[in-house]
Amino acid sequence: IAGYVQPYNTLISLSFGGAIGLMFLMLGCALPLYNQYWPLFVLFFYILSPIPYCIARRLVDDTDAMSNACKELAIFLTTGIVVSAFGLPIVFARAHLGERWM
Repeated sequence: IAGYVQPYNTLISLSFGGAIGLMFLMLGCALPLYNQYWPLFVLFFYILSPIPYCIARRLVDDTDAMSNACKELAIFLTTGIVVSAFGLPIVFARAHLGERWM
C-alpha cells in the first residue's frame, strides 16, 4: 500500500504548488499599488506548455523508431515554452513596459 501513496503525494504537492503560484500571480497583478496586468501573459505559456507533448503522444506509435525523435522534439518545445514563461516577466521588468501607459 505504501507504493501507491507516493505518486499521489507527488501529484497533490505539484498541484498545490501550481495553485499557490497562480494565486500569487493573480494577487501580484491585482495590487492597487502597481496596477499592472502585464504579468498575466504568463498564463498563455501555462496553457501552451502541455500542447506539444499531447500532440506528439497522439501522433507517435510506440513501436516506431522515429517516435523517440518526435517525443524528444515535443519535450524540447515544451521546455522552450516553460523557459519563456520564466523569461517573459524578466523582459517586461527590464523593458519598463508599464511606464509608457501610466
